[in-house]
Amino acid sequence: MRPTLLLLATLSLPAFAAEMTGAEVYESTCQECHGSGKHRAPVFGDAKRWGKLVREGLNDLVPSALAGMRKMPAKGGNPALSDAEVARAVIYMANAGGGRFDEPSEADITRWRKKADKRTKK
Repeated sequence: MRPTLLLLATLSLPAFAAEMTGAEVYESTCQECHGSGKHRAPVFGDAKRWGKLVREGLNDLVPSALAGMRKMPAKGGNPALSDAEVARAVIYMANAGGGRFDEPSEADITRWRKKADKRTKK
């Protein structure tokens, strides 16, 4: 492998490895409120509370998590999270509450970021 390609491959690995799963984001950031219902957050695994949110869909849920809503700050108060990590956490929690959502695509994440940005400009 040419030195330039080796350097590029090496640089991209830590960035990729640093991305957390939905479960990891939940444990590190979301659990404080969604584990206990603090500030009326829907509790992880509560199909009754999450059912309505699941029916609203990810096009509403993820932008809300990215921008923040009511007492939940943007990205759950963890600005170090990527938009993809936030989306994975939302999907993880929604699926535990009865959803059947797949891993988000780059197009999904871009669309959700645009919706979140519109919400914060209001």
